[in-house]
Amino acid sequence: MLLFLKTTVKLIKLHKFEKEKMLVVDLITDEIPPLKTTDTVELALDWMEQFKVSHLPVVKDRELIGLVSESDLLDYNHPEEQIDASKLHLMRPVIHLQQHTYELVKLMSSLNLTLIPVLDENEKYKGCITLKGIVQNLSTMISVQSPGGVIVLELNQNDYSVTQIGNIIEGNDAKILSLHVSSQPDSMKLEVTIKVNREDLSSIIQTFNRYNYIIKATYSHSDYETGMKDRLNEFLHFLNI
Repeated sequence: MLLFLKTTVKLIKLHKFEKEKMLVVDLITDEIPPLKTTDTVELALDWMEQFKVSHLPVVKDRELIGLVSESDLLDYNHPEEQIDASKLHLMRPVIHLQQHTYELVKLMSSLNLTLIPVLDENEKYKGCITLKGIVQNLSTMISVQSPGGVIVLELNQNDYSVTQIGNIIEGNDAKILSLHVSSQPDSMKLEVTIKVNREDLSSIIQTFNRYNYIIKATYSHSDYETGMKDRLNEFLHFLNI
């Protein structure tokens, strides 16, 4: 699961969204009700199976008590007991309405969560966000992406200059739609993935070659979009297992 979460973080960073900001408030779902403290362990497990999640929030009078995990419930030997009477460990990871989606996915990734509770400005429970919901939202956004192409560069960290890269692309009458930089542990190499608003990349590639950039890969809009959709579909299939 952690690998898929990290992939989601990368997918979100690689895309320019229709909104300048993508906030937590835009992703809240009311399809999954929170557990009450008087609900039983057995009911919690039934809901997890029904909603295809491994975590559920426990709420009392709009106050978040915590987040219960499927692994803890399965190890508990008294399924008939109420949650407030059990000795279950409840995590309390939270996100707030006006936080950015980057922070949301980073938190879910670090804790390997399939669901996270959302609190309002008064620290009251507002709803939740599922990992599957994030990916479905991103999948919808991919279908309305502007046409363009993708160039993947490999370069030394000391040679990285976003100004020079931008000048090369704009010098060929194109614009950067998104740019993502990644590095490998114990390596001085960077991989820079650039989405531009032109499908014909030939002149941009020629200019990068003149500046001795290493081009690892290029993709047309259709190839890139298909690849992203395939990853998302694989992720959604995984979440349904």
